[in-house]
Amino acid sequence: MKSWIVATTAALFAIAMSIHSGAQPRDSGALLRAIDHLVYATPDLAAGVNEIEALLGIHATPGGQHPGEGTRNALVALGPTSYLEIIGPDPDQGKPAGPRKFEIDDLKESRLVTWAAKGTNLTQIVTEARRRGVPVGDVIPGSRRTPTGVLLSWHITNQRAFVANGLVPFFIDWGDTPHPAKSAAAGATLISIRAEHPDPENVQRVLAALGLELPVVKGAKPSLIATIAGTRGRVDLR
Repeated sequence: MKSWIVATTAALFAIAMSIHSGAQPRDSGALLRAIDHLVYATPDLAAGVNEIEALLGIHATPGGQHPGEGTRNALVALGPTSYLEIIGPDPDQGKPAGPRKFEIDDLKESRLVTWAAKGTNLTQIVTEARRRGVPVGDVIPGSRRTPTGVLLSWHITNQRAFVANGLVPFFIDWGDTPHPAKSAAAGATLISIRAEHPDPENVQRVLAALGLELPVVKGAKPSLIATIAGTRGRVDLR
């Protein structure tokens, strides 16, 4: 049995109490409010931006470089405090010392790889999760500058801890930094999110223990599916 499988949701109740109040959904609206951003990873950032524009009719706003990581991103707002992050290799940075996050170096095509949940008290979340066998990543600081020179900073649980193939999110706390959705390209709305996995019961057990009621059904391979309304109608992004 893999380390991320948890025997009971009750055993992790303390984790759920530490998560941002929006991350304890009782309906689909609560789940959507818990989402900070979706991660659409691509082997070619320009191509990924074009793919999203073709689907949604919206050209993503350039985000910025992730120094030392070998990546950069572009953003599309999905609501007042949520967005779609398109992330891929940064041609202006040399190859990083290690592999790029989200398995970008191995991608043959773009896909929705994972998601971020809003959180506070991230250190407490990590401590309680690990005590009960859920390998949430270390809390680390992050920052980047926008193309206009504005410094964005945050704390995040390390995204390299890929739990349940990315269906279990990492957590992010923007602190006093203005949320990136406020300056991202507008025109899209996140309608719903769901997942598929060969072992859906165990994935849902972990999610529920974290206070996250993401629907998961049985599928041939792990997949995250977001229904997004853009200027060209609704699409399912995988």
